[in-house]
Amino acid sequence: MALAAASLTLLGAVAFGPAPADGGPVPLVQPAGWPRPTYDATRNPLTGAGVALGRALFYDPGLSRDGTISCASCHLQATGFTHVDHAVSHGIEGRLGRRNSLALVNLAWNPTFHWDGGVNQLDVQALNPITNAAEMDNTLAAVVGTLTRSRAYRGQFARAFRGDSVVTGQRVLLALAQFTSGLVSYRSRYDKYVRHEAGGEFSAQELNGLALFRANCASCHREPLFTDYSFQNNGLALDSQAPDAGRAAITGRAADSLRFRVPSLRNIERTAPYMHDGRFRRLRDVLHHYTAGLHQSATLAPQLRAPLRLSPDEQKDLTAFLLTLTDHDFLTDSRFAYPGAGPAFPTDPAAIQPIPTP
Repeated sequence: MALAAASLTLLGAVAFGPAPADGGPVPLVQPAGWPRPTYDATRNPLTGAGVALGRALFYDPGLSRDGTISCASCHLQATGFTHVDHAVSHGIEGRLGRRNSLALVNLAWNPTFHWDGGVNQLDVQALNPITNAAEMDNTLAAVVGTLTRSRAYRGQFARAFRGDSVVTGQRVLLALAQFTSGLVSYRSRYDKYVRHEAGGEFSAQELNGLALFRANCASCHREPLFTDYSFQNNGLALDSQAPDAGRAAITGRAADSLRFRVPSLRNIERTAPYMHDGRFRRLRDVLHHYTAGLHQSATLAPQLRAPLRLSPDEQKDLTAFLLTLTDHDFLTDSRFAYPGAGPAFPTDPAAIQPIPTP
């Protein structure tokens, strides 16, 4: 337990700590050695009641126009808070989105959101799926009306917002941000390895895979978050049936054509299919792409212009390492589950260490 305690610190925008019984301020934890989060929680202070409200909203299909699609419909906890049964997201009435659902993980560190970086604030990110015609196809005003008619929700809003039961669009988005900012994955076997904790032992194959990863992949998938949050053209040929310009659709710059967010590799074992359009279903397909399938174009990432050379055995070793990024505690944590699945904030106070006062 001493090792676990040494690996965490209290901060203002990370995983949920033990919640007070009265729904008051929630202490948060940040893994040691990680950069400070980008998210400014002082503008949306987390409370037990606020996180509980956000959790309820996250799992409620009532946010969609026809009451059939919730946030969790495309972001399942067991699969790293993404979907696994189709290449692109599915919305109401079976409508197909344009892109694969990104995993919701470590969002407090994100400077931008979505594959194209079209949103730069977690506090408003949920507005996109709520109003997107291919997803929930709703309006924030309609969501507010639905929630206002619910006595139970009015009570939750009162507990979350200092006794004021008025439901507003801003409060809906802030509550969702309180919940999603706490979706932090930091307890994989890799994490235990770098923290020298019990259960973090690596085999010779995994150690070689780590060395290969650091030599060939870490320039974009930077530890410990396994992304640098940049936008890159990773050599995917344009799909003529569903052309997608990527970041260029936001910036209008030709230099951003075919550039998409570098996703985190945490829990990659569970988050297939891969790429912005879900074209690859297996990790071996992804590695084949990088070693033999790169499409040359003007905006191809510079680090991919030289071919990646990995033998079949090295690809197996690299895959073995990637599997150490699976965080089983995160994938089964009852704090993040459907509200009826367990208590909202169980955690061990002994696993939290306050930041020393300056």
